[in-house]
Order: sequence, then structure tokens, then C-alpha cells
Amino acid sequence: MSRFLDRDGSRYGIPTYPRNLAPAGLATRTQLRSMGLRPGGQEPVAQLMWRSTCGGSRDGTRVAYLYRVDLALPVRPMTPAKQAALDKAMQARRTCCDCGLEHPYCLPTSLGRTCPPGVGCATTVDLAA
Repeated sequence: MSRFLDRDGSRYGIPTYPRNLAPAGLATRTQLRSMGLRPGGQEPVAQLMWRSTCGGSRDGTRVAYLYRVDLALPVRPMTPAKQAALDKAMQARRTCCDCGLEHPYCLPTSLGRTCPPGVGCATTVDLAA
């Protein structure tokens, strides 16, 4: 059996299943969202656990919590005010903090949200250096 199979929760404190082996009626947040649902305040009833070498895990183990689909609630509808706030936030992520140029993509925070090299205000070269 898989080391991640713990149906009664004795090893991990919550029922645990390997990826793709969760019982019917349970879903992750992403799966709920694709069904137009949200957890609605319920606590996770189980978890999926798997080995992974990509980011997001310190010890090489990833976890996704599972929620009961029958207790999930519909996703709240987007209001005009919320849509306007999201549009404004996305515009801020695309706008250079130095020159104010708006790009068609989000600026990386690693650059301090300024124009990438060779674009906008970053095209000027300091010849004195």
C-alpha cells in the first residue's frame, strides 16, 4: 500500500489518500471552483498527499485538502464594485513605478515593478557609469 494511504487519520491526524484515490463526494478547492462552488466555511474532512520535487514543499511532500461537495456553497457573484477594484489592482501591477508606462503584462516584483531591461524607462543607458 501507499505510504500516503491513512483512511482513519491515525498517522496524519486527518484521513489521507494518495493522489487520484480520494473517495467520491470529496473535492479540492480547485475542483469545487470548477463546479462553481466554494467550501463555504467547512473544515477539510480529508487530504490528498503526494511526493513532489517541484516548488511549494519543504520536504518533498505536497498536500491538498478535501471538502465535502454536498456541503459546499455556490460561489458569490462578482459585483461591479469588486470588478472595478480588481481592474484597478491589475492596472497597478502592469504600470511602471518609475515612468508610469502601462505594459500589457504584469511587471515582475523582482525588478521592483519597473520596466524590464530594454523597455520603457529601462532603455536609457547611463554613459557615466
